[in-house]
Amino acid sequence: MSKQNDLGKDDIKKLVIRLAIPSMLAQFVNVLYSIVDRMYIGNIPEVGEIALAGAGICGPIVTLISSFAFLVGIGGAPLLAMRLGENNQEGAKSILANCFLLLIILSGVLTITVLWLKRPMLIWFGASENVLPFAEKYLTIYVAGTIFAVLATGLNQFIICQGYSTVAMFTVVIGAVLNIILDPIFIFLFDMGVSGAALATVISQMASCAFVLKILFGQRVKVGITFGGYSIRIIKRVVSFGLSPFIIIATDSILIIFLNTILQHYGGKENGDMLITCMTIVQSYLQLVTMPLGGITSGTQPILSYNYGAKNSDRIKKGVKCILIIAIIFTSIMLIISQLLPYYFVRIFTSDVEYIQLSVWGIKTFTLGIVVLAFQYTFVDGFTALGAAKTAVSLSLFRKLLFFIVTVVLPPFLGATATFYSEPIADVISGCISTTVMLLMLNKILKKRENMSDNEQLYG
Repeated sequence: MSKQNDLGKDDIKKLVIRLAIPSMLAQFVNVLYSIVDRMYIGNIPEVGEIALAGAGICGPIVTLISSFAFLVGIGGAPLLAMRLGENNQEGAKSILANCFLLLIILSGVLTITVLWLKRPMLIWFGASENVLPFAEKYLTIYVAGTIFAVLATGLNQFIICQGYSTVAMFTVVIGAVLNIILDPIFIFLFDMGVSGAALATVISQMASCAFVLKILFGQRVKVGITFGGYSIRIIKRVVSFGLSPFIIIATDSILIIFLNTILQHYGGKENGDMLITCMTIVQSYLQLVTMPLGGITSGTQPILSYNYGAKNSDRIKKGVKCILIIAIIFTSIMLIISQLLPYYFVRIFTSDVEYIQLSVWGIKTFTLGIVVLAFQYTFVDGFTALGAAKTAVSLSLFRKLLFFIVTVVLPPFLGATATFYSEPIADVISGCISTTVMLLMLNKILKKRENMSDNEQLYG
């Protein structure tokens, strides 16, 4: 077990780096789950491109399932950190106990619901007759392992928020490495195709889940999983805190589904499947930006939440600045890579020249606004960490609404490929709005906390 970070006393710059880097790397490795699957699927002889479109149709549904894990994980972790900042050990244990129960319940509900509705969902989400069989095979196996994915992702946040960021990183690395090993074995050696890719992912998530449970049921963490003390009031509070990250991830999935439908409609029978395949490649690349960026901003939330509970306003302000700087550095590097080297990324998915040209152009276009996106992620997750859930949700919804409007408006005039401009337009405008709101509200939020009595519990 690595050394625990002291969220209330360690140097802020060093603390942010120690939490941000492992969380960023963990999410970067986590992207390999989908990228490795899609890389091997795209290279299946004869049916690679169509099979990849099938995985692309399933992608938003898979992400939608994981959004419920973040609803509970990122919803409960800041509250647990605040209780530790208030020196309220029992309150922290109660939060984790309720979140563990909620994750199990949600896993069961999601598994039953998606298996029941999978075929009409896939058709509605843009699966053509050629794509549907591949999408259905992949989704059926993946959904059977929902409980492992939800528990591993959701509970890992409670390791991070106690200062064990490196341990949390290994949770993700274990699953990703295992997935990389198993994918070619199941897909090619056992000739299982997309079914093999899904099975490899489920087994990998099972391993990650086992590791998380071992840590949180062990004795080395300050707050482990206990049973009892269940409360509807606590669950409601967790959900209110987790609503913003949930909306960000869930609506991302919904918008991708809508995007696929638009591409299929305006692309027609000749180009619809090709456009969805290329968008799948572009979205896979975008995950290399957004998931590590989210790792930076969500992984450092415990610093803000803990010090908010402890009334350390100066540490919070310094923390927000440091988080933003790291986020800007990361997105700037990724912007340069996106504009100079996308061909090499696309080439791992397909060798078809037409697919390569469209996907390379799509990546260059989709990532034009990612530096400004750093402000959006930093400030929205910052508001969540400080308990300003309504503000965080409003900013998240604004960005999604803007993306939706641009996606609807452009294609009728400029064609199906105009949808690729929706992302940078939404990123730049929403990033500017979020920055303005943070500048107006941060001091007010901190002042309100400073004026509270020491015995008054935050969000009790």
